[in-house]
Amino acid sequence: METNLVPILGIHFVNKSFDDVVAQLEEYIKSQQKAFIVTANPEIVMYADGHPEYKSIVQAADLVVPDGIGIVIASKILNNPIQERVAGFDLTVRLLELGNERKWRIYLLGGKPETNQKAVENIRSNYPQLQIAGSHHGFFDWQDPTVTEEIKAANPDIVFVALGFPKQEKWIFENLPQFSKGLFIGVGGSIDVLAGEVKRAPLFWRRLNLEWFYRLLMQPTRWKRMLALPKFLGKMIKIKLSK
Repeated sequence: METNLVPILGIHFVNKSFDDVVAQLEEYIKSQQKAFIVTANPEIVMYADGHPEYKSIVQAADLVVPDGIGIVIASKILNNPIQERVAGFDLTVRLLELGNERKWRIYLLGGKPETNQKAVENIRSNYPQLQIAGSHHGFFDWQDPTVTEEIKAANPDIVFVALGFPKQEKWIFENLPQFSKGLFIGVGGSIDVLAGEVKRAPLFWRRLNLEWFYRLLMQPTRWKRMLALPKFLGKMIKIKLSK
């Protein structure tokens, strides 16, 4: 069990630099271990706080990384600062880059059929040495073991699960016992960016930790989801004051 952890509403975040997190994931793959990775932002933490079953799933992960500046701010409010934000998309891209160098095998699960296909095509084009062991869209019957059996047969080093939370974490948790190896990581909306359907915030916005605001400008319909951030930070302040 990871010891360098910061608890926030019962979720234990790894407190490491981006490079150290990547090194740990690479070690999981090198040693052919099985690992469940959650990239958690304030929205996920707030959802987990109100859904005990989902919270227990996130708590069962081998690694929970702080995907969202709100998590880093919360850790500072609670006087237990996390080193840096580890963005899920950055982690995905770095794993693809390393996979290209190491010729890892990946499987991409999730998204609409056309989105999944576009993402696969772009990955194949940008990372030609990477081996795409297989892919499947996110619209399938969970009771049908076909997809799980297909992934097992493909024997991937990494399975990117883009079903959106809480589905992706639930799927990984329920199916992980059937696998003997592989890095299973929930990547949510990253598949839309990989497919070229959603543009990521420019570097300028990311450096200012305003990627969330850029996404809101580009996708105004996200405003209800964005309300989780002020509620989350408000809760952190209440916890601090209560102490």
